Amino acid sequence: MPTLGSVYRFLLTPRWLALHVVVLLVIPAFVFLGRWQFGRYEERSAGSHRTTANLSAAPVPVESLTAPGGRVRAQDRYRPVTATGTFDTSAQLLVRRRVQNSVVGFYVLTPLRTGDGRGVLVNRGWVKAGATADAPPVVPPPSPGRVTVTGRLQPSETEESSGIRERAGLPPGQVLLIDTGTIGRGLPYPLLGGYVELTAQTPKAASAPEPVPEPDVGGGGGLNLAYGVQWWLFIGIAVGGWAMLIRREAADLRAQAAGGPKEPERSEEPEGPEDPGEPGEPEKPRQSQEKKKTEKSDKSEQDGKSGEAGRDAPEPADA
Repeated sequence: MPTLGSVYRFLLTPRWLALHVVVLLVIPAFVFLGRWQFGRYEERSAGSHRTTANLSAAPVPVESLTAPGGRVRAQDRYRPVTATGTFDTSAQLLVRRRVQNSVVGFYVLTPLRTGDGRGVLVNRGWVKAGATADAPPVVPPPSPGRVTVTGRLQPSETEESSGIRERAGLPPGQVLLIDTGTIGRGLPYPLLGGYVELTAQTPKAASAPEPVPEPDVGGGGGLNLAYGVQWWLFIGIAVGGWAMLIRREAADLRAQAAGGPKEPERSEEPEGPEDPGEPGEPEKPRQSQEKKKTEKSDKSEQDGKSGEAGRDAPEPADA
């Protein structure tokens, strides 16, 4: 009877050792990928909840959340803010390569000078690009006089946060990034950190660029949660498949050990006396053999009758 050690000795063969290494490498990789997806889910879920809460918050003065030369905190992004002043049309800029409704165009960026001698950048909306690359877009002018704007507070853009690389040689009045620090160096008044995405204005403008839509909050990282569960399910599949292969191989080895050597197969030809004829002599038909037996029997019968007739014949008389 095979012992446990002899049956599972195959686990130390090179082929099975390679399989063990693969499984032991796959399991921690799947654990890492699952944890990474769960981390992304928590991050996006928290960001989604914060964005939703900020969008529904009551507007506050922009000066309460940012300052000249300062930065907008991540927890204050999308907070509704208000500012009152006059638009500085002489410092208006067009932000290139902005897509809205699957169409490439420009953002219209106009500084709003507040009454305390400071200013804040206002993204008044999106306009379609010109008919050609060199043609300037049609931009509705800002409202004259004193206005009060309401919008979503946004941090300054960088190459890292936007994925857009800044470059020189752009046409006058155009930029690629809404970088408050860079834009503010060309203005005679200090700018508050960040900028405002315009959502409402009092009094209303006669014509205005197309408003920038609200951010898509999405599922809050629900897809990352599903991916994390999927990676951890793969761990169970890998371990279960590994164990199933080991059990199947061990069962095959047990069956081979218990079967033993096979008996030789028996011939299906019937056993019986061999024909006493000469070797190599062809077998005579059965009808010929029966005819021969009949002839022998008839001859024996005739011989018997002849003998009886000889005994019954009268003996010759003596002379």
